[in-house]
Amino acid sequence: MTATDHRPAKASSGERVADWFDGRLGVYALGRRYLRKVFPDHWSFLLGEICLYSFVVLILTGVYLTLFFHPSMNEVTYHGGYVPLNGIRMSEAYASTLHISFDVRGGLLVRQLHHWAALVFLAAMLTHMMRHFFTGSFRRPREVNWVFGWTLLLLGLFEGLFGYSLPDDLLSGTGLRFVDGAILSVPVVGTYLSFFLFGGEFPGHDIVARFYSLHILLIPGIMAALVVAHLILVVYHKHTQFAGPGKSERNVVGTPFLPVYLAKAGGFFFLVFGVLALISAVATINPVWSYGPYRADQVSTGAQPDWYLGFAEGLVRVMPGWEITVAGHTLVLGVLIPIVVFPLLLVAIGVYPFIESWVTGDRREHHLLDRPRNRPIRTSIGAAWISLYLILLAGGGNDIVATRFHLSINAVTWAVRISLFVVPAVVFVVTRRICLGLQLRDRELVAHGRATGVVKRLPHGEYVEVHRPLGPAERHTLTEHEHRDRSDHRDLQTADPQPALDGARAPARHEEPQP
Repeated sequence: MTATDHRPAKASSGERVADWFDGRLGVYALGRRYLRKVFPDHWSFLLGEICLYSFVVLILTGVYLTLFFHPSMNEVTYHGGYVPLNGIRMSEAYASTLHISFDVRGGLLVRQLHHWAALVFLAAMLTHMMRHFFTGSFRRPREVNWVFGWTLLLLGLFEGLFGYSLPDDLLSGTGLRFVDGAILSVPVVGTYLSFFLFGGEFPGHDIVARFYSLHILLIPGIMAALVVAHLILVVYHKHTQFAGPGKSERNVVGTPFLPVYLAKAGGFFFLVFGVLALISAVATINPVWSYGPYRADQVSTGAQPDWYLGFAEGLVRVMPGWEITVAGHTLVLGVLIPIVVFPLLLVAIGVYPFIESWVTGDRREHHLLDRPRNRPIRTSIGAAWISLYLILLAGGGNDIVATRFHLSINAVTWAVRISLFVVPAVVFVVTRRICLGLQLRDRELVAHGRATGVVKRLPHGEYVEVHRPLGPAERHTLTEHEHRDRSDHRDLQTADPQPALDGARAPARHEEPQP
């Protein structure tokens, strides 16, 4: 054997690169700690992934659109691929939108993909937050992450409004007139705010350029930072999970991040991207060429905002046209009250975790999720809020409802006004009774088992239905919340951070101790 036989094998180029990064960033230690992170499996957790992947699609398509869009309100005469508007005076913003739609290869598909991704992004965010709300995952230690998610939703609403207004078509211009009217209703400073925003008297000459800067730079930057912070906190706090056998407040049961979860997440990203692309290819959205360029002396018939802002318009439409005069100033309450209620409806979602913690006095850490039926008050509040939102959304399209169903618009408006106060209260009561009924059903299942449909005659002549006792796993799932509520939660604060599970059994590969 020669001396050369004892030499260590030469490291490959990939190993040398990895060693270089490890010496400067400690990637080996980070990889050992986080690449095997455990994530639980449940279909509702995919809602957050839809939010993330839709946001990625928005960024990618938005970058493409910025290459061709001209955010200017300078007037030009259009000569392009859409013949019906040739020779019409319009802003450069509108002309460039037509250019993207008809003259840029793939431009219309990318425009529609961007718009559909925005709608799905906001819908998924709202649904994702409702999932967190109804399961109680916003409780300690995740209140800050809830606020981050709520801020993302709020920024998403305004980001959608700004992007919706950029083409400077008649429909978006009508929406901006609505915004201007809301701003002007603010006492004392309303006119100053309007002149500052629009760069003069409405519609001004600066609004598209200003919205463009906000839409592609400021708000996306803040949202991207919040998304990163949101994901970091998810990893730091560990993922919540539904109660079940082997699951406790001190562990996480699921699949490791690498390779199982990463492979599933990658496949789901392409699935979301493919569905969005398919919708964008077959379903037209925001055909700005049908509306024409914006003119201050025209209003688009049947103008409706995107669904996520429909409830804000509903507030204004159903509000009576009240006006009062105070100290020589006219207060337009028909607009002022709705623009005050609009943020309050959103703030109520953002501060709810702190209100619940204060009312219940619950200061414990929670890593197991609630079944909505086991928290009837919280579930009823959430259902009432959703009903209120849907009523206002219908009120924002009262003219469409009236014309499509051949009804009086006054009758539709009054129906919405009455429903605004009656329906949430009814929904609250009914939801609470349903939750209590489901709790009673669970108790009966635990006590008597599940009905088999087999009828048996007893020796003394009585007929009874045979019940099959629940298995240990199902019984544990139905009763776990009661044991958790009765347990001494002070033990959770003093217990060993990595206890043995189920007696002497050590954590398995798919379990991760909770710190």
